Amino acid sequence: MANEEDDPVVQEIDVYLAKSLAEKLYLFQYPVRPASMTYDDIPHLSAKIKPKQQKVELEMAIDTLNPNYCRSKGEQIALNVDGACADETSTYSSKLMDKQTFCSSQTTSNTSRYAAALYRQGELHLTPLHGILQLRPSFSYLDKADAKHREREAANEAGDSSQDEAEEDVKQITVRFSRPESEQARQRRVQSYEFLQKKHAEEPWVHLHYHGLRDSRSEHERQYLLCQGSSGVENTELVKSPSEYLMMLMPPSQEEEKDKPVAPSNVLSMAQLRTLPLADQIKILMKNVKVMPFANLMSLLGPSVDSVAVLRGIQKVAMLVQGNWVVKSDILYPKDSSSPHSGVPAEVLCRGRDFVMWKFTQSRWVVRKEVAAVTKLCAEDVKDFLEHMAVVRINKGWEFILPCDGEFIKKHPDVVQRQHMLWTGIQAKLEKVYNLVKETMPKKPDGQSGPAGLVSGDQRVQVAKTKAQQNHAFLERELQRRKEQMRASTVLPGVQIKEEPLSEEGEEEDEQEAEDEEEPMDTSPSGGLNSRLANGLPAGRAAGGDSFNGHPLPGCAGTPVAQELRAFVEATFQRQFVLTLSELKRLFNLHLASLPPGHTLFSGISDRMLQDTVLAAGCKQILVPFPPQTAASPDEQKVFALWESGDMSDQHRQVLLEIFSKNYRVRRNMIQSRLTQECGEDLSKQEVDKVLKDCCVSYGGMWYLKGTVQS
Repeated sequence: MANEEDDPVVQEIDVYLAKSLAEKLYLFQYPVRPASMTYDDIPHLSAKIKPKQQKVELEMAIDTLNPNYCRSKGEQIALNVDGACADETSTYSSKLMDKQTFCSSQTTSNTSRYAAALYRQGELHLTPLHGILQLRPSFSYLDKADAKHREREAANEAGDSSQDEAEEDVKQITVRFSRPESEQARQRRVQSYEFLQKKHAEEPWVHLHYHGLRDSRSEHERQYLLCQGSSGVENTELVKSPSEYLMMLMPPSQEEEKDKPVAPSNVLSMAQLRTLPLADQIKILMKNVKVMPFANLMSLLGPSVDSVAVLRGIQKVAMLVQGNWVVKSDILYPKDSSSPHSGVPAEVLCRGRDFVMWKFTQSRWVVRKEVAAVTKLCAEDVKDFLEHMAVVRINKGWEFILPCDGEFIKKHPDVVQRQHMLWTGIQAKLEKVYNLVKETMPKKPDGQSGPAGLVSGDQRVQVAKTKAQQNHAFLERELQRRKEQMRASTVLPGVQIKEEPLSEEGEEEDEQEAEDEEEPMDTSPSGGLNSRLANGLPAGRAAGGDSFNGHPLPGCAGTPVAQELRAFVEATFQRQFVLTLSELKRLFNLHLASLPPGHTLFSGISDRMLQDTVLAAGCKQILVPFPPQTAASPDEQKVFALWESGDMSDQHRQVLLEIFSKNYRVRRNMIQSRLTQECGEDLSKQEVDKVLKDCCVSYGGMWYLKGTVQS
């Protein structure tokens, strides 16, 4: 109170808020000049503005008669900028730097706390500022001088070179077509600095007319800085309660609000979700989750929600597939949208995704290539469809992501029947659009119809197993025939036995033998030693199998010996995908040496039992066509490979092994092209290198299966 008495109120001033120029008033801050000179004394030659950017350029005259002005420097700058010849495009038409340009920049983006005040007749009139701009000298004429200098140098160089060349050489150009731009790439491009600079440069300049301080138009506009009504109608903003007035003086800082973590645009808390209508809650949940059982949906919506209302709402945004609800295609792909991968319109995307959903109503398995073949969509779009509702299984296809909800099907037969009728209508549309033939839709048991014109994943697996069994039987017969030939050659040296071929492959081998008829088979005792012995015993005994080292052969698959042997084989082929029989026996002997005395594997393992165990462990014998003059022993010519290991490279390895079943050695480019052809996509160098490292070795620029190269 004492301080207030010492500092009494001298005068009370009425404050008025003028809003006539509230959206048009800018404050220009010029560079510092002597106090005796004002900017109104300087002639303004031109002014222009970009309204959206709030960017201003002012062109002002320079007093060239001032004693402080250096005329020689002004002439030199004009010469550097415009050159010796002056024309309409010249910056300085008087061949003297007689003007200067000022460019603006924003000092602050928030001008709500700033106002221009005018005091007149005991009243203070405030007008809010729309923007505050700082004007700084622009030196763009220096850039123009540098550009002129570079042009003159380039012209001089071109003039010198043109004396030696009569005409320019024809140059080859390469035409490239850009890929369709994805939505993420478009957003990154729009937010880039280059795009913003280009967008700012494209905004046209609006030329202005400058009015001086004492101009009549300026006097007229200056009157708008005064509050037009004295009755206080315009000053309702100033009639506030003390708390509101304090809030206006000290509003909460916006920077603190920006520091708070902001959730992603596609994330909605459950508290916010439950404030929405039930239909919107169901739509948002299904759009984010894509596939959901009805029980999970009810648990998310809360116990107080009526299940009948939820059933009514879910049918508007989702379709029933195997007892689970899958969001409708038009919810994910609105009418005016398009594919981020290929640019295909939403109508085509919805039709393709409906086809995938319909396929899952017929079977739990879907093959991506078959879907792409029917819908004619790119692989990325089809993959997006499948990832919404399925998971990939190696060598099988895509399986529906959730198990069939039989409980919902039994509890709500009326909903199931209604959904079945909807799917029947969708099927009819798909048959018409994709030209699906009804005769090619095989009927399944229990009245379920199969996919149109396509084979399910289970059927494909069954066909592959049948082919594998047939191929295995053929390989066994072929192996037995070769064994008999080898035995005959050991009994009758120098005599060749030619048998009737068992198949077309056999006829080709016989033709090869006829070409080599002049060359006798090597049946010397030293060369046939490995052929007649298996693990140190004659081949007849090893393969015949009554005894081995005085012990009975452990032929039963359930014996401990067979289990230990299979464990060794599986572990070995998981480390090395391709092994010859000779290398496998060497590794087995090393394994035996590491075992303690009295181990079950010391009971004796024949070659036949070792090979049978290898085949039973999921491996296959690769009949590599060795050259006729090969020095490889029979055990080295028996090549076994792990056919399925469970990783993503199984298909690539299988294609590679099929190549080596017809070729002894192959070049890398042939392997690359065959992998690309069979797998249907471009493989990276790292993927090809991995497959080659697993199965092959390189020698002399060629690739061989491991253990088959002969130096």
